[in-house]
Amino acid sequence: MKRSLLSLYAIALWAVPSTPYAQTPKLNSKTEALFAKMTIEEKVGQMAQVTLDVIGKGENRFSSFEPLVPDTAELNKAVVKYKLGSILNTANNRARTPQAWNQLIGQIQDAAINKTRLGIPVIFGIDAVHGTTYTAGATMFPQQINQAAARNRALVRKGAEITAYETRASSIPWNFSPVLDLGADPRFSRQFETFGEDPYLISELGKEMIKGYEGEDISHPEKVATSLKHFLGYMVPASGKDRTPVYLSEQALREYHLPAFKAAIDAGAHTVMINSGIINNIPVHANYEILTKLLKEELGFKGLVITDWGDIENLFTRDRIARDHKQAIELAINAGIDMSMVAYNYEVFCDNLIALVKEGRVKESRLNDAVRRILWVKQELGLFERPVTDISAYPKFGSDEFRRAAFESAAESITLLKNEKSVLPFTKGKKILVTGPNSHSMRTLNGGWTYSWQGEKVEEFASAYHTILEALQKEAGVDNVIHMPGVSYKMDGKYYEEFADRFDETVAAAREVDAIVLCIGENSYTETPGNLNDLYLSDLQTELALRLSATGKPVVVVLNEGRPRIISKFADKVQAIVQVYLPGNYGGDALADILFGDVNPSGKLPYTYPQFPNSMISYIHKPSEERETVEGVYNYSADFNPQFTFGHGLSYTTFTYSNLELSKPELAGSERLSVSVDVANTGNREGKEVVELYTSDLFATITPDVKRLRRFEKISLKPGEKRTVTFSLTKDDLSFIGLNGNPVVESGEFKILIGNQSKNFIYTR
Repeated sequence: MKRSLLSLYAIALWAVPSTPYAQTPKLNSKTEALFAKMTIEEKVGQMAQVTLDVIGKGENRFSSFEPLVPDTAELNKAVVKYKLGSILNTANNRARTPQAWNQLIGQIQDAAINKTRLGIPVIFGIDAVHGTTYTAGATMFPQQINQAAARNRALVRKGAEITAYETRASSIPWNFSPVLDLGADPRFSRQFETFGEDPYLISELGKEMIKGYEGEDISHPEKVATSLKHFLGYMVPASGKDRTPVYLSEQALREYHLPAFKAAIDAGAHTVMINSGIINNIPVHANYEILTKLLKEELGFKGLVITDWGDIENLFTRDRIARDHKQAIELAINAGIDMSMVAYNYEVFCDNLIALVKEGRVKESRLNDAVRRILWVKQELGLFERPVTDISAYPKFGSDEFRRAAFESAAESITLLKNEKSVLPFTKGKKILVTGPNSHSMRTLNGGWTYSWQGEKVEEFASAYHTILEALQKEAGVDNVIHMPGVSYKMDGKYYEEFADRFDETVAAAREVDAIVLCIGENSYTETPGNLNDLYLSDLQTELALRLSATGKPVVVVLNEGRPRIISKFADKVQAIVQVYLPGNYGGDALADILFGDVNPSGKLPYTYPQFPNSMISYIHKPSEERETVEGVYNYSADFNPQFTFGHGLSYTTFTYSNLELSKPELAGSERLSVSVDVANTGNREGKEVVELYTSDLFATITPDVKRLRRFEKISLKPGEKRTVTFSLTKDDLSFIGLNGNPVVESGEFKILIGNQSKNFIYTR
């Protein structure tokens, strides 16, 4: 049996490991020659990363003057004296033009290359998670949760290619993306950054994103290095709040959380960012079993392992497993961290790590492993030959081609959840009231990580795009669209707070129109500022929905939110519900096209939409969680009772499934099972359908999940068209992680489910 990755006793917190680091990458002769000349001080410098404000002119290293200009003394201290290997982020939490980025990074690289003994370039990193976040004029795509809803591999790859192009056009070669965490907890503030709650869906779309960002060669001037986030088990804390403790079995960790990271590593991802939190009382940044034994040895990851923001310091200041900063550094570096996202106080990190090496508490062999990985990524990126790019070499930056791709991604992601009496699509000429706090906001369409960390600067940079209101006015005509917010967000720092805004007038106006488009949800946020105590949609928005529905007019609810806020208090009282998630700068236009029928909706939920705050069961659950309502003296409530299920999503046409066929009734050993099904468009308009194949293991030595997604394909069918969709399965698709931490495939009966079709087969080993 493998020793547990998550056991407290498996981690020698105070020991210096003696791992030979067999997965350290090979350097070319030029880089190897540089490495051979490096002093301990130069090696340690390569392992430190600081935020841009540290080297900007300003009153202190926490903020810079605008326009941003490097402080020559601070730049020289950081890059020349301390020989820092990396810088990240923007300054003053705001986007900059690509020209400004080219000039700024050119100055940084000039110091690193021309003023240091070895001339090693700096690697600059950024969180370009749905487009090039901090570059003005870049193409903003829908957030990852939207891309999961679209279920379109080609669109995911195209979006990543464009983001890589525009990021590299900004002289930035390293992208802290994609997020491969399992987004299974709707309470969590970063669920919108994920591909949802299914390991297979995350794995498939994660691979496409890696291919789009990195291509075949990351030294190509249109490609970037990726960073897989956040290894491992980050987004399922017991509290539902960011960076709070996770309690997780090793079986669950390997079954649900590891597959997407393994797939991305196998796809060639060059860097990995570590989970900021704690698993079973062990901070992941100090877990040698996870960082070295699992990531570097078992998975064979040869790239760069970086912390998240300030997380080595947190081992001392927050998690209290170290008595001071020096011991925190010792624990993290010995556990397998290669680069510290120090953020600010790099002197503390560098001085202490140098001392630790000289004292023998961190072996120089551990330093050598880390620095080889860092130099390898720089080498792979071609930074030694081309440390800076020029925007003039990127004529497609912000182009119509790129904008169209962002629109298509938004349009395919928007998910029609309810459409009672076919109230949608609207016919032209209707008088519409557009209301709600999200009706006239670019900020809410984009969410966090858009031009600034929390997205609060979106309106400053996105005025050229259309809010939902503006897009509907453009689609239906200004004279046919009335706008009253009813509820608005406060913008004084507590962005989640709301106030009634002409509330009664809004309800009165609703009585005079043909239909109401109620745009509700959340303001932008991410990470800890997005923590909440109540998953219900806010009281004011709920009251507005109830009062508008009481007018008797058709109400179309547009949900614009980063996670599924509970709407069960009014969901049965409105005629239509459309989930737009966080669709980006073209989300308003895409929504307008869907509401008026120019685009047929095709999105599918990438998570389970809960109906009640005490019913957070995801679609991946056990049979004991499947109990239905029982009437009688005890009157049990159903256990699995979501508002909408994973994979739910309606269309303006209808699709029927038939003729599910298996190539054989029994699968043996390493054979392949071919599964086919006919899908027909039986409606009167063209539409796209996501065909999903699930399997159920009917009996197993570990209680099996009720069902698991194994394959999906998105197809487009014209009215009356029928297509046979074929999938192939192997024994690996039937496996589960056993108690010993290894994959197990057991003989027995399995079920295939596609649409309303199902068939059983036998597997024999």
